[in-house]
Amino acid sequence: MKWGNVFIAAIFEVGWVMGLKYADSVLEWIATIVCIIVSFYLLMKATNVLPVGTLYAVFTGLGTAGTVILGMVLGEPVQLVKLLLIMVLLCGVLGLKLTTGEQKGEGES
Repeated sequence: MKWGNVFIAAIFEVGWVMGLKYADSVLEWIATIVCIIVSFYLLMKATNVLPVGTLYAVFTGLGTAGTVILGMVLGEPVQLVKLLLIMVLLCGVLGLKLTTGEQKGEGES
């Protein structure tokens, strides 16, 4: 489930990054702040059992890919090169995830 938390954290990362660009009202800024808090809370929880280097690479890779794709959906130019590079990025993220096992954190029994 810890990798699931990383995936959910990356979704919230996309939310707050897009919020930084598009938020205009107080409610949208509150939603952006909530996304930041949830994203980093889930990321911190995952560091208890996952290697931090791989965890951070997966988190930022998924967040980057999600942000670029959502940007294209919202009107940024779609370029084949961008899509191919996202595929390369996601292959690297998947490779890191598959080659990294979970480790017990210091505070867990």
